[in-house]
Amino acid sequence: MTDWLKKEWYSLTSIYTEDQQLISKYWNEIVTQYTSKNRHYHNLTHIYKMLIQAEDVKASIVDYDAFRFAIWYHDIIYKSTKKNNELKSAEFAQKRLKSINFEEKRIKNVEILIKSTQKHDIVLDENNDNAFLLDIDLSILGSHWNIYETYIKNIRREYAIYPDFMYHKARKKIMSHFLERNRIYFTDLYYNTLEAKARENIKQEIRLV
Repeated sequence: MTDWLKKEWYSLTSIYTEDQQLISKYWNEIVTQYTSKNRHYHNLTHIYKMLIQAEDVKASIVDYDAFRFAIWYHDIIYKSTKKNNELKSAEFAQKRLKSINFEEKRIKNVEILIKSTQKHDIVLDENNDNAFLLDIDLSILGSHWNIYETYIKNIRREYAIYPDFMYHKARKKIMSHFLERNRIYFTDLYYNTLEAKARENIKQEIRLV
């Protein structure tokens, strides 16, 4: 998996800069961030699974490179005690992409895409890129129960600093919010394939809290 990710990173960034030292530096930075000891779900495996899904919907994405950069950087900053991770991740991405000569307008779109993962609401609505990013990010919700159960255990480990009574209350509120939506998934593709299972999983999780 890591070898594939490295190849993907080098292939993408080499389009915009010939500075191999910089590409290598940023790759090592990504690995360090996503493999830190508190990363039990928001890690390189999460990025890998999102990029694989991105390949599957490539034909539906308007700016595929910006889309992939948004995936790479959307969780680069992740601290369970902070509420501004998405903002900090967007700022982080902006600085890195500027240094490899990615276009300013496209950098702005990457920032918007990353920030949209905070509330999982579409902000960039001129095409379906934002919708697909959010759906791919939450695709785990519509997985088989055994996979979903591992996911919620890993999320709990990331928030181990909080006692059960605090964590369960907050988690129940967040997941109930998804059930209150008309749709969890914005694209027809993900809605038709994962929506029913996602709702079933969330209800089961809430029952267990």
